[in-house]
Amino acid sequence: MTSAQRRARIALPAAAAALALSGALLGAAPAQAADVTPAPAKQNAGKAQGPSKTDLLGRVKGSVADVNDGEADPNPAQEKEAEQAAPASGTKESYIIGGTPATSTEAPWMVQLHYYDDKGTVEETDDEGYFCGGSLVAPNKVLTAAHCVYGLDWVNNGVIVAGTNQVPTETATGVDLHGGRVAGIERTWISPTYNDYDLTGGDVAVLTLFEALPYKSLQLTQSGDTASYREGTQATVYGWGRTSSTSQDGAQTLQKAVVPMRSDATCSSYFQGDFVAGQMTCAGNPASGQDAGTVSPCNGDSGGPLVVGGRIAGVVSWGVPDCVESGAYGVYAKTSTYVGQVNARIDDTDLNYDGRADLFARTSAGDAWEYYSRGTALGGREYIGDYSPYNLVRQADLDRDGVQDYLYRTTGGVLKWFHFNGVDGYDEYTVGSGWGAMKNILVTGDMTSDALPDLLAQDKNGYLWLYPGRGNGTFGTRVSVGSGWGVMTITGKGDYTGDGKPDMLARDTSGRLWVYPGRGTATATFTNRVLAGTSGWNFTAYAATGDINGDGRADLLARDSGGVMWLYQGRGSSTAPFVPRVKIGSGWNAFNLFG
Repeated sequence: MTSAQRRARIALPAAAAALALSGALLGAAPAQAADVTPAPAKQNAGKAQGPSKTDLLGRVKGSVADVNDGEADPNPAQEKEAEQAAPASGTKESYIIGGTPATSTEAPWMVQLHYYDDKGTVEETDDEGYFCGGSLVAPNKVLTAAHCVYGLDWVNNGVIVAGTNQVPTETATGVDLHGGRVAGIERTWISPTYNDYDLTGGDVAVLTLFEALPYKSLQLTQSGDTASYREGTQATVYGWGRTSSTSQDGAQTLQKAVVPMRSDATCSSYFQGDFVAGQMTCAGNPASGQDAGTVSPCNGDSGGPLVVGGRIAGVVSWGVPDCVESGAYGVYAKTSTYVGQVNARIDDTDLNYDGRADLFARTSAGDAWEYYSRGTALGGREYIGDYSPYNLVRQADLDRDGVQDYLYRTTGGVLKWFHFNGVDGYDEYTVGSGWGAMKNILVTGDMTSDALPDLLAQDKNGYLWLYPGRGNGTFGTRVSVGSGWGVMTITGKGDYTGDGKPDMLARDTSGRLWVYPGRGTATATFTNRVLAGTSGWNFTAYAATGDINGDGRADLLARDSGGVMWLYQGRGSSTAPFVPRVKIGSGWNAFNLFG
């Protein structure tokens, strides 16, 4: 049985009618066009077929029935005995008491995670139901707690309900979503450092959905954020959990509660060894020992967000049984620590939908191929057509719909965006003309901290420009990053320093490699550069597509003069960004263009 089954079950009684969640020089800028030109669809690797709506509704109905029968586990986590003076590891429980109703308008990014597995039997006694909260952090990405996902097959048994502040209810003909919609889960990712025994190492997970949802998403706080965690800072936690310590009933509608952030010293003083500073944060006034005077997340709120200043500062992780033990606080996974890992899953440059960044490569004859990552190797490829009319191609999900796009430039200097139309094919959008003036173009990620991918362009006069993305294939007014870049060969996509912000790599004429750490702002784009390699970086081609091996860190591909391709796996450090390189293969001199 999974770890979720060894945890103490805290079931909602049959009387519960609703499911609770557990625990620039503008004159010189390239022109932009506003028209959309249809184009033939280009075949990306086959995306797995998602479950039918009927199947998804069946899962919701099953989980709701389990709740109403008092058989579901609204909190796949572990308990910490209230009477323990020194809490013991491995006995924690993820758990809004004292909250107020919240509308979908004020929290459009809140989603419900429903899990139901009937084990393929007629018997209902072996059915499993689990429930958690989550936040939409991109149109098809949900951030939740790792303990909500660990050991469970969410792809085949889970479903997301979004767009409503009410939990589903059974009806005579099925289930009422109260204006919400369901979405299937394509794949799950859990922080690779997570330890399910004691909920340490990063209690965070990301679910990738089969479709992009039309609701506003919520961003994570940045890695360098300390203000959000300062003692007394006001935070808001959201969820459908229990509203009383004396009843297992969850809230019918979404609840919110304002709680003050607490220092690591305060958290450690109460929880002692169970609280791990850096990995966790806690919030709230000390619980009173009863409902009156207590404001706290409770059973059914796990995976939900702790929001500070419009960003996710924590994910509901664990607390004490019944949530009101005198002096207790709610504990959250500290997202500033894990934002780098999470962002790599939000912008993953994944062409075949397996969670790893892949590679576009074109031969000298113009034949274009997609090569698929196998972690530390490339295995399997697919022909996608004649790309001889183009002299630059970049892989980038500019609209964050979860389907990778191609940004390419024609030999005449016209920049085009080839993207999924959301229905049954791809459309070609002309970004603008005049882009032939650019020596290189990169889509490194979200440089401006608005959750939308941006563009860096190096012109032939040595200037570097930042074009803020608008999320629709167009870009805002460009910002000058500086001059003197003509001697640099630039590359990079993603976070190489481990701080959650995308960076840029640049090789100088002496063969030295520099890391330019992103600052997360349009102005003063980079902090001081760091020397990452003293020599030997005179490769004939670079391909930066993001996290190739799937470990949450940005990687780099480089081809030497002999045609050998090397994989440099990211380490998440500015001074030593890569582990020892791995040989991918030879014969790559046949290609003259990489994504």
